[in-house]
Amino acid sequence: MTVSSTIRDPDQQGSPQLRVRRAWWLVGLGILIPGSPQLLAGSHRLGRFGVGSTFVFWALAVVTLLLYGLARPVFLTIATTPVALVGVQFALAFYAVLWVVLGLDTLRIIRLVRLPGAMRVAVAGLSIVAMVVTAGGVGYAATVTGATRGLIDTVFGAGSIEPPIDGRYNILLLGGDAGPDRLGLRPDSISVASIDAATGAATMIGIPRNLEQVRLAPGSPLLGPFPTGYDCGDECLISYLYTYGVEHPELYPDAVDEGSDPGIEAMRDAVEGVTGLQIQYYVLIDMQGFSDLIDALGGIDIAVPEKVTLGKNGDAPIGSIAAGAQHMDGYTALWYARSRYNTTDYARMERQRQVQESMLLQFEPANVLSKFQAVADAGAQVVKTDIPQGMLAAFVDLAAKTRALPVVAVDLTPDNGVITAHPDYDMIHALVQQSLNAPTGSPAP
Repeated sequence: MTVSSTIRDPDQQGSPQLRVRRAWWLVGLGILIPGSPQLLAGSHRLGRFGVGSTFVFWALAVVTLLLYGLARPVFLTIATTPVALVGVQFALAFYAVLWVVLGLDTLRIIRLVRLPGAMRVAVAGLSIVAMVVTAGGVGYAATVTGATRGLIDTVFGAGSIEPPIDGRYNILLLGGDAGPDRLGLRPDSISVASIDAATGAATMIGIPRNLEQVRLAPGSPLLGPFPTGYDCGDECLISYLYTYGVEHPELYPDAVDEGSDPGIEAMRDAVEGVTGLQIQYYVLIDMQGFSDLIDALGGIDIAVPEKVTLGKNGDAPIGSIAAGAQHMDGYTALWYARSRYNTTDYARMERQRQVQESMLLQFEPANVLSKFQAVADAGAQVVKTDIPQGMLAAFVDLAAKTRALPVVAVDLTPDNGVITAHPDYDMIHALVQQSLNAPTGSPAP
Protein backbone atom coordinates (compact mmCIF):
# COMPACT_ATOMS: atom_id res chain seq x y z
CA MET A 1 0.00 0.00 0.00
CA THR A 2 1.53 3.32 -1.05
CA VAL A 3 1.47 6.68 0.68
CA SER A 4 -0.20 8.24 -2.37
CA SER A 5 -3.08 5.78 -2.30
CA THR A 6 -3.53 6.30 1.43
CA ILE A 7 -3.59 10.09 0.95
CA ARG A 8 -6.30 9.83 -1.69
CA ASP A 9 -8.39 7.18 0.06
CA PRO A 10 -8.53 7.62 3.82
CA ASP A 11 -10.78 4.57 4.17
CA GLN A 12 -7.96 2.24 3.17
CA GLN A 13 -6.60 0.40 6.15
CA GLY A 14 -2.97 1.43 6.40
CA SER A 15 -0.51 1.08 9.22
CA PRO A 16 -0.34 3.81 11.90
CA GLN A 17 2.90 4.98 10.32
CA LEU A 18 1.21 5.48 6.95
CA ARG A 19 -1.68 7.37 8.53
CA VAL A 20 0.78 9.68 10.33
CA ARG A 21 2.72 10.26 7.11
CA ARG A 22 -0.56 10.96 5.32
CA ALA A 23 -1.49 13.54 7.98
CA TRP A 24 1.86 15.36 7.71
CA TRP A 25 1.63 15.39 3.91
CA LEU A 26 -1.84 16.91 3.96
CA VAL A 27 -0.94 19.52 6.58
CA GLY A 28 2.21 20.47 4.67
CA LEU A 29 0.38 20.74 1.37
CA GLY A 30 -2.33 22.81 3.03
CA ILE A 31 0.28 25.24 4.32
CA LEU A 32 2.06 25.54 0.96
CA ILE A 33 -1.02 25.60 -1.28
CA PRO A 34 -4.30 26.08 0.62
CA GLY A 35 -6.96 23.94 -1.07
CA SER A 36 -4.60 21.22 -2.32
CA PRO A 37 -5.55 18.74 0.48
CA GLN A 38 -9.15 18.97 -0.67
CA LEU A 39 -8.11 18.25 -4.28
CA LEU A 40 -6.31 15.10 -3.15
CA ALA A 41 -8.53 13.71 -0.43
CA GLY A 42 -11.63 15.84 0.08
CA SER A 43 -14.18 17.86 -1.83
CA HIS A 44 -12.74 18.48 -5.29
CA ARG A 45 -15.05 21.45 -5.81
CA LEU A 46 -13.83 23.11 -2.59
CA GLY A 47 -10.26 22.17 -3.50
CA ARG A 48 -10.45 23.74 -6.95
CA PHE A 49 -11.97 26.89 -5.50
CA GLY A 50 -9.35 27.06 -2.74
CA VAL A 51 -6.35 26.45 -5.01
CA GLY A 52 -7.66 28.85 -7.66
CA SER A 53 -8.27 31.56 -5.06
CA THR A 54 -4.80 30.99 -3.60
CA PHE A 55 -3.14 31.39 -7.00
CA VAL A 56 -5.10 34.61 -7.56
CA PHE A 57 -3.91 35.86 -4.15
CA TRP A 58 -0.29 35.09 -5.05
CA ALA A 59 -0.67 36.86 -8.38
CA LEU A 60 -2.12 39.95 -6.69
CA ALA A 61 0.71 39.87 -4.13
CA VAL A 62 3.32 39.76 -6.92
CA VAL A 63 1.62 42.64 -8.75
CA THR A 64 1.54 44.64 -5.52
CA LEU A 65 5.27 44.10 -4.95
CA LEU A 66 6.03 45.07 -8.53
CA LEU A 67 3.98 48.24 -8.23
CA TYR A 68 5.70 49.10 -4.95
CA GLY A 69 9.14 48.62 -6.48
CA LEU A 70 8.62 49.86 -10.04
CA ALA A 71 5.56 52.14 -9.99
CA ARG A 72 5.49 53.65 -6.50
CA PRO A 73 3.06 56.50 -7.41
CA VAL A 74 0.47 53.97 -8.66
CA PHE A 75 0.91 51.86 -5.51
CA LEU A 76 0.51 54.89 -3.24
CA THR A 77 -2.55 56.10 -5.15
CA ILE A 78 -4.26 52.75 -4.56
CA ALA A 79 -3.10 52.62 -0.93
CA THR A 80 -4.57 56.06 -0.16
CA THR A 81 -7.85 55.81 -2.10
CA PRO A 82 -10.75 54.82 0.20
CA VAL A 83 -12.72 53.07 -2.56
CA ALA A 84 -9.71 50.95 -3.47
CA LEU A 85 -9.07 50.21 0.20
CA VAL A 86 -12.62 48.89 0.57
CA GLY A 87 -11.88 46.35 -2.17
CA VAL A 88 -8.54 45.42 -0.59
CA GLN A 89 -10.15 45.01 2.83
CA PHE A 90 -12.91 42.80 1.43
CA ALA A 91 -10.40 40.64 -0.45
CA LEU A 92 -8.18 40.18 2.61
CA ALA A 93 -11.16 39.31 4.82
CA PHE A 94 -12.32 36.81 2.20
CA TYR A 95 -8.95 35.05 2.15
CA ALA A 96 -8.73 34.99 5.94
CA VAL A 97 -12.11 33.24 6.17
CA LEU A 98 -11.37 30.93 3.22
CA TRP A 99 -8.08 29.73 4.71
CA VAL A 100 -9.68 29.07 8.09
CA VAL A 101 -12.37 26.99 6.36
CA LEU A 102 -9.75 25.08 4.37
CA GLY A 103 -7.61 24.55 7.47
CA LEU A 104 -10.49 23.15 9.49
CA ASP A 105 -11.56 20.95 6.58
CA THR A 106 -8.01 19.63 6.32
CA LEU A 107 -8.21 18.54 9.95
CA ARG A 108 -11.43 16.69 9.10
CA ILE A 109 -9.78 14.98 6.12
CA ILE A 110 -6.82 13.89 8.23
CA ARG A 111 -9.14 12.03 10.65
CA LEU A 112 -7.25 12.85 13.80
CA VAL A 113 -8.99 10.11 15.79
CA ARG A 114 -7.10 7.48 13.76
CA LEU A 115 -3.70 8.91 14.67
CA PRO A 116 -1.65 7.83 17.68
CA GLY A 117 -2.13 10.12 20.69
CA ALA A 118 1.16 12.04 20.54
CA MET A 119 0.95 12.50 16.76
CA ARG A 120 -2.67 13.63 17.06
CA VAL A 121 -1.60 16.54 19.27
CA ALA A 122 1.41 17.42 17.09
CA VAL A 123 -0.57 17.43 13.83
CA ALA A 124 -3.43 19.42 15.33
CA GLY A 125 -0.97 21.88 16.87
CA LEU A 126 0.83 22.52 13.59
CA SER A 127 -2.46 22.96 11.76
CA ILE A 128 -3.70 25.50 14.28
CA VAL A 129 -0.40 27.43 14.21
CA ALA A 130 -0.52 27.50 10.41
CA MET A 131 -4.09 28.84 10.46
CA VAL A 132 -3.18 31.53 12.98
CA VAL A 133 -0.13 32.63 10.98
CA THR A 134 -1.77 32.65 7.54
CA ALA A 135 -5.40 33.53 8.21
CA GLY A 136 -4.52 35.62 11.26
CA GLY A 137 -1.88 37.59 9.36
CA VAL A 138 -4.21 38.27 6.45
CA GLY A 139 -7.02 39.12 8.86
CA TYR A 140 -4.79 41.63 10.63
CA ALA A 141 -3.89 43.16 7.26
CA ALA A 142 -7.63 43.55 6.61
CA THR A 143 -8.00 45.30 9.97
CA VAL A 144 -5.12 47.67 9.22
CA THR A 145 -6.60 48.39 5.80
CA GLY A 146 -9.95 49.23 7.40
CA ALA A 147 -8.27 51.48 9.96
CA THR A 148 -6.37 53.25 7.18
CA ARG A 149 -9.56 53.82 5.24
CA GLY A 150 -11.30 55.13 8.36
CA LEU A 151 -8.43 57.48 9.14
CA ILE A 152 -8.35 58.85 5.60
CA ASP A 153 -12.12 59.38 5.54
CA THR A 154 -12.07 61.05 8.97
CA VAL A 155 -9.07 63.34 8.59
CA PHE A 156 -8.76 64.11 4.89
CA GLY A 157 -11.45 65.72 2.79
CA ALA A 158 -12.21 66.09 -0.87
CA GLY A 159 -10.76 69.58 -1.33
CA SER A 160 -8.95 70.94 -4.34
CA ILE A 161 -5.52 69.71 -5.39
CA GLU A 162 -3.05 72.59 -5.31
CA PRO A 163 0.08 72.67 -7.48
CA PRO A 164 3.51 73.56 -6.07
CA ILE A 165 4.26 77.28 -5.85
CA ASP A 166 7.78 78.16 -6.97
CA GLY A 167 8.48 74.44 -6.81
CA ARG A 168 7.42 74.06 -3.16
CA TYR A 169 4.51 72.99 -1.00
CA ASN A 170 3.99 75.30 1.97
CA ILE A 171 1.99 73.80 4.82
CA LEU A 172 0.86 75.74 7.88
CA LEU A 173 1.31 73.70 11.07
CA LEU A 174 -0.73 74.79 14.08
CA GLY A 175 -0.52 73.24 17.53
CA GLY A 176 -3.88 73.99 19.13
CA ASP A 177 -3.78 74.34 22.92
CA ALA A 178 -7.32 73.63 24.12
CA GLY A 179 -6.63 72.32 27.61
CA PRO A 180 -9.04 72.48 30.58
CA ASP A 181 -7.33 75.68 31.76
CA ARG A 182 -7.93 77.48 28.44
CA LEU A 183 -11.04 79.20 27.06
CA GLY A 184 -11.41 77.72 23.59
CA LEU A 185 -8.56 76.83 21.29
CA ARG A 186 -5.57 79.08 20.52
CA PRO A 187 -2.54 78.17 18.40
CA ASP A 188 0.23 77.53 20.90
CA SER A 189 2.66 76.48 18.18
CA ILE A 190 2.86 78.13 14.75
CA SER A 191 5.20 77.03 11.99
CA VAL A 192 5.42 76.49 8.26
CA ALA A 193 6.82 73.38 6.61
CA SER A 194 8.10 74.39 3.17
CA ILE A 195 8.93 71.29 1.12
CA ASP A 196 10.67 71.09 -2.22
CA ALA A 197 8.23 69.24 -4.49
CA ALA A 198 11.01 67.48 -6.39
CA THR A 199 13.58 66.52 -3.74
CA GLY A 200 11.55 66.51 -0.51
CA ALA A 201 14.06 68.88 1.14
CA ALA A 202 12.19 70.61 3.96
CA THR A 203 12.56 73.90 5.77
CA MET A 204 10.76 74.49 9.06
CA ILE A 205 9.96 78.13 9.78
CA GLY A 206 9.02 78.81 13.40
CA ILE A 207 6.79 81.80 14.12
CA PRO A 208 6.57 83.11 17.70
CA ARG A 209 3.01 83.24 18.99
CA ASN A 210 3.81 86.67 20.51
CA LEU A 211 4.71 88.28 17.16
CA GLU A 212 3.04 91.70 16.92
CA GLN A 213 2.16 94.26 14.24
CA VAL A 214 1.40 91.36 11.95
CA ARG A 215 1.49 92.04 8.23
CA LEU A 216 -1.48 90.46 6.43
CA ALA A 217 -1.61 88.74 3.05
CA PRO A 218 -2.71 90.89 0.09
CA GLY A 219 -6.45 90.60 -0.43
CA SER A 220 -7.10 89.22 3.06
CA PRO A 221 -10.58 89.94 4.49
CA LEU A 222 -8.74 91.00 7.65
CA LEU A 223 -7.54 94.11 5.81
CA GLY A 224 -11.09 95.44 6.22
CA PRO A 225 -10.91 95.84 10.02
CA PHE A 226 -7.08 96.11 9.99
CA PRO A 227 -6.05 98.00 6.82
CA THR A 228 -2.45 98.55 7.97
CA GLY A 229 -1.95 95.13 9.56
CA TYR A 230 -3.15 93.55 12.78
CA ASP A 231 -3.43 96.42 15.27
CA CYS A 232 -6.09 95.96 17.94
CA GLY A 233 -4.92 98.94 20.02
CA ASP A 234 -3.26 96.94 22.78
CA GLU A 235 -1.11 93.79 22.88
CA CYS A 236 -1.94 92.28 19.49
CA LEU A 237 -0.28 88.89 19.22
CA ILE A 238 -0.51 86.81 16.06
CA SER A 239 -2.06 83.90 17.97
CA TYR A 240 -5.05 86.10 18.90
CA LEU A 241 -6.07 86.24 15.24
CA TYR A 242 -7.37 82.68 15.49
CA THR A 243 -9.91 83.78 18.09
CA TYR A 244 -10.71 86.91 16.08
CA GLY A 245 -11.48 84.83 13.01
CA VAL A 246 -13.73 82.48 15.01
CA GLU A 247 -15.60 85.49 16.42
CA HIS A 248 -16.05 87.02 12.94
CA PRO A 249 -17.06 84.10 10.67
CA GLU A 250 -18.56 86.52 8.16
CA LEU A 251 -15.02 87.32 7.04
CA TYR A 252 -14.57 83.75 5.78
CA PRO A 253 -18.07 82.52 4.84
CA ASP A 254 -16.80 79.58 2.73
CA ALA A 255 -14.18 78.31 5.17
CA VAL A 256 -16.17 75.44 6.68
CA ASP A 257 -17.36 74.16 3.28
CA GLU A 258 -13.71 74.08 2.16
CA GLY A 259 -12.58 71.94 5.11
CA SER A 260 -11.26 74.79 7.25
CA ASP A 261 -12.74 77.31 9.68
CA PRO A 262 -12.55 81.13 10.01
CA GLY A 263 -9.93 80.98 12.77
CA ILE A 264 -7.58 78.86 10.67
CA GLU A 265 -8.09 81.08 7.62
CA ALA A 266 -7.26 84.16 9.68
CA MET A 267 -4.03 82.45 10.78
CA ARG A 268 -3.27 81.49 7.17
CA ASP A 269 -3.59 85.11 6.03
CA ALA A 270 -1.38 86.27 8.90
CA VAL A 271 1.33 83.67 8.27
CA GLU A 272 1.35 84.43 4.54
CA GLY A 273 1.88 88.11 5.34
CA VAL A 274 4.62 87.33 7.87
CA THR A 275 6.62 84.87 5.73
CA GLY A 276 5.86 86.09 2.22
CA LEU A 277 4.92 82.51 1.29
CA GLN A 278 1.61 81.36 -0.14
CA ILE A 279 0.18 78.57 2.02
CA GLN A 280 -1.53 75.75 0.12
CA TYR A 281 -2.64 73.64 3.10
CA TYR A 282 -2.84 73.60 6.87
CA VAL A 283 -2.58 70.94 9.56
CA LEU A 284 -4.03 71.60 13.02
CA ILE A 285 -2.98 69.29 15.85
CA ASP A 286 -4.86 69.33 19.15
CA MET A 287 -2.06 69.34 21.70
CA GLN A 288 -4.25 67.70 24.34
CA GLY A 289 -4.68 64.66 22.12
CA PHE A 290 -1.07 64.84 20.99
CA SER A 291 0.09 62.75 23.94
CA ASP A 292 -2.18 59.87 22.85
CA LEU A 293 -0.43 59.76 19.49
CA ILE A 294 3.01 59.56 21.11
CA ASP A 295 1.82 56.88 23.55
CA ALA A 296 0.35 54.87 20.66
CA LEU A 297 3.83 54.61 19.16
CA GLY A 298 5.66 53.82 22.38
CA GLY A 299 7.07 57.26 23.22
CA ILE A 300 9.92 59.33 21.79
CA ASP A 301 13.59 59.84 22.59
CA ILE A 302 14.86 63.41 23.05
CA ALA A 303 18.29 64.76 23.97
CA VAL A 304 17.39 67.40 26.58
CA PRO A 305 20.10 70.12 26.53
CA GLU A 306 19.38 71.42 30.03
CA LYS A 307 17.02 70.73 32.91
CA VAL A 308 13.43 71.82 32.20
CA THR A 309 11.06 72.64 35.05
CA LEU A 310 7.48 71.75 34.21
CA GLY A 311 4.57 74.04 34.94
CA LYS A 312 3.17 77.51 34.29
CA ASN A 313 4.47 80.84 35.45
CA GLY A 314 2.71 81.87 38.66
CA ASP A 315 1.95 78.28 39.68
CA ALA A 316 4.04 75.81 41.62
CA PRO A 317 6.10 73.51 39.35
CA ILE A 318 4.71 70.04 38.83
CA GLY A 319 8.03 68.34 38.13
CA SER A 320 11.12 68.52 35.97
CA ILE A 321 13.01 66.75 33.20
CA ALA A 322 16.72 66.28 33.69
CA ALA A 323 19.29 67.11 31.03
CA GLY A 324 20.50 64.23 28.87
CA ALA A 325 18.95 61.50 26.77
CA GLN A 326 15.33 60.96 27.84
CA HIS A 327 12.61 58.59 26.70
CA MET A 328 9.29 60.42 27.06
CA ASP A 329 5.75 59.17 27.08
CA GLY A 330 3.02 61.36 25.65
CA TYR A 331 2.24 63.19 28.88
CA THR A 332 5.89 64.08 29.51
CA ALA A 333 6.56 65.06 25.88
CA LEU A 334 3.53 67.34 25.89
CA TRP A 335 4.69 69.10 29.05
CA TYR A 336 8.22 69.33 27.67
CA ALA A 337 6.86 71.10 24.58
CA ARG A 338 4.48 73.50 26.33
CA SER A 339 5.99 74.21 29.78
CA ARG A 340 6.10 77.93 30.57
CA TYR A 341 7.75 77.81 33.97
CA ASN A 342 10.63 80.30 34.16
CA THR A 343 11.28 80.13 30.41
CA THR A 344 10.70 82.08 27.21
CA ASP A 345 8.48 81.50 24.20
CA TYR A 346 11.61 81.08 22.13
CA ALA A 347 12.89 78.25 24.32
CA ARG A 348 9.46 76.64 24.04
CA MET A 349 9.63 76.92 20.24
CA GLU A 350 12.96 75.08 20.28
CA ARG A 351 11.54 72.31 22.48
CA GLN A 352 8.48 72.01 20.27
CA ARG A 353 10.69 71.56 17.22
CA GLN A 354 12.67 68.89 19.07
CA VAL A 355 9.47 66.95 19.65
CA GLN A 356 8.40 67.35 16.00
CA GLU A 357 11.76 66.21 14.67
CA SER A 358 11.91 63.28 17.10
CA MET A 359 8.51 62.07 15.91
CA LEU A 360 9.58 62.40 12.27
CA LEU A 361 12.80 60.46 12.81
CA GLN A 362 11.65 57.78 15.24
CA PHE A 363 8.23 56.75 13.97
CA GLU A 364 9.50 53.99 11.71
CA PRO A 365 7.05 52.36 9.25
CA ALA A 366 7.43 49.00 11.01
CA ASN A 367 6.61 50.59 14.36
CA VAL A 368 3.60 52.39 12.93
CA LEU A 369 2.34 49.21 11.25
CA SER A 370 2.65 47.08 14.39
CA LYS A 371 0.54 49.56 16.38
CA PHE A 372 -1.51 50.93 13.54
CA GLN A 373 -4.95 50.60 15.09
CA ALA A 374 -3.98 52.69 18.13
CA VAL A 375 -2.14 55.19 15.91
CA ALA A 376 -5.15 55.55 13.61
CA ASP A 377 -7.53 56.04 16.54
CA ALA A 378 -5.26 58.70 18.07
CA GLY A 379 -4.58 60.41 14.75
CA ALA A 380 -8.26 60.73 13.91
CA GLN A 381 -8.82 62.54 17.20
CA VAL A 382 -5.93 65.01 17.09
CA VAL A 383 -5.52 66.04 13.45
CA LYS A 384 -7.55 68.38 11.28
CA THR A 385 -6.42 69.39 7.80
CA ASP A 386 -7.59 70.57 4.40
CA ILE A 387 -5.11 68.32 2.57
CA PRO A 388 -7.38 66.43 0.14
CA GLN A 389 -7.38 62.68 -0.27
CA GLY A 390 -6.17 63.15 -3.83
CA MET A 391 -2.87 64.61 -2.56
CA LEU A 392 -2.08 61.79 -0.12
CA ALA A 393 -0.16 59.61 -2.56
CA ALA A 394 2.09 62.49 -3.60
CA PHE A 395 2.65 63.61 -0.02
CA VAL A 396 3.39 60.09 1.26
CA ASP A 397 6.01 59.68 -1.45
CA LEU A 398 7.39 63.15 -0.68
CA ALA A 399 7.49 62.39 3.06
CA ALA A 400 9.75 59.39 2.42
CA LYS A 401 12.21 61.69 0.66
CA THR A 402 11.93 64.31 3.40
CA ARG A 403 12.60 61.79 6.12
CA ALA A 404 15.89 60.80 4.50
CA LEU A 405 17.21 64.39 4.51
CA PRO A 406 18.20 66.77 7.33
CA VAL A 407 15.69 69.55 7.96
CA VAL A 408 16.71 73.20 7.60
CA ALA A 409 15.25 75.20 10.49
CA VAL A 410 14.82 78.93 11.04
CA ASP A 411 12.95 80.67 13.86
CA LEU A 412 11.72 84.24 13.57
CA THR A 413 13.19 85.18 16.94
CA PRO A 414 15.63 87.76 18.35
CA ASP A 415 18.46 85.27 17.83
CA ASN A 416 17.88 85.74 14.09
CA GLY A 417 17.45 89.51 14.34
CA VAL A 418 13.64 89.55 14.56
CA ILE A 419 12.23 91.97 17.14
CA THR A 420 8.83 90.43 17.81
CA ALA A 421 7.27 93.67 19.11
CA HIS A 422 8.45 95.70 16.09
CA PRO A 423 9.23 93.24 13.28
CA ASP A 424 10.91 94.26 10.03
CA TYR A 425 8.96 92.21 7.52
CA ASP A 426 11.21 92.95 4.57
CA MET A 427 14.06 91.49 6.61
CA ILE A 428 11.90 88.52 7.64
CA HIS A 429 10.99 87.78 4.02
CA ALA A 430 14.67 87.85 3.07
CA LEU A 431 15.48 85.56 6.01
CA VAL A 432 12.82 83.09 4.89
CA GLN A 433 14.09 83.07 1.32
CA GLN A 434 17.64 82.58 2.58
CA SER A 435 16.52 79.51 4.57
CA LEU A 436 14.69 78.06 1.55
CA ASN A 437 17.82 78.39 -0.55
CA ALA A 438 20.16 77.04 2.12
CA PRO A 439 21.93 73.74 1.38
CA THR A 440 20.07 70.75 2.82
CA GLY A 441 21.03 70.19 6.44
CA SER A 442 22.36 73.70 6.99
CA PRO A 443 21.71 75.31 10.37
CA ALA A 444 19.29 78.18 10.67
CA PRO A 445 20.65 81.43 9.19
